[in-house]
Amino acid sequence: MDNSLNGRIALVTGGASGIGAACARALAARGAKVVVADVDASGAAALADELGGTAWTVDLMDTDSLAALNLDCDILVNNAGIQKVAPIEEFDPLEFRRILSLMLEAPFLLIRAALPHMYANGFGRIINISSVHGLRASAYKSAYVSAKHGLEGLSKVTALEGGEHGVTSNCINPGYVRTPLVERQIADQARLHGIPESEVLAKVMLTESAVKRLVEVEEVASLAAWMASDDAGMVTGASYTMDGGWSAR
Repeated sequence: MDNSLNGRIALVTGGASGIGAACARALAARGAKVVVADVDASGAAALADELGGTAWTVDLMDTDSLAALNLDCDILVNNAGIQKVAPIEEFDPLEFRRILSLMLEAPFLLIRAALPHMYANGFGRIINISSVHGLRASAYKSAYVSAKHGLEGLSKVTALEGGEHGVTSNCINPGYVRTPLVERQIADQARLHGIPESEVLAKVMLTESAVKRLVEVEEVASLAAWMASDDAGMVTGASYTMDGGWSAR
């Protein structure tokens, strides 16, 4: 049994489902006490009960409420996200702001809240679930791509500031992952490209990948768990692609 994270407290946002739930399970399996943070109260509570952790029901779009937070966690996984697919000229400005609030401003505020505890203890792991879209762009995703590119920069600044305090900060950059977020895009992509939903994976989502399949949530979680470990103490300011070769082009 891997008990490498015994005694560590891990906070995972968007932790009730998808990548977040997989990360919560992987960290708990290695001994971490996991806080499952999600707007879905029942989902967060159910997973927290399963893992022997705690649930935090929180709306991360309410960024005003996050400004005064103090977080006593050793590992912070910034995972919560949403998606909107539309051409720029049709993109609702309110939706653009909502996506940036959730996926860039909220991670900044959570990192800000967690660093004092991490600095005091001389240990911390900031793990930002970015995307290949933090490194590459796709049409119709102006807000998502902007937020992920911003998250990459935030992660690197955190790495530079945290290094002398034993705090690392890294991004994980998967391609399309088998999650409800991706599944909900299929209808929008079919409409925008004028193709049947059954053709979206092959003709839109996986065209750039050398490996023609979706990433599994457990694969992302395994990398997050390694980043949280002592073995990754010299890994910081990095962006680890898990995109089937998409960004190799």
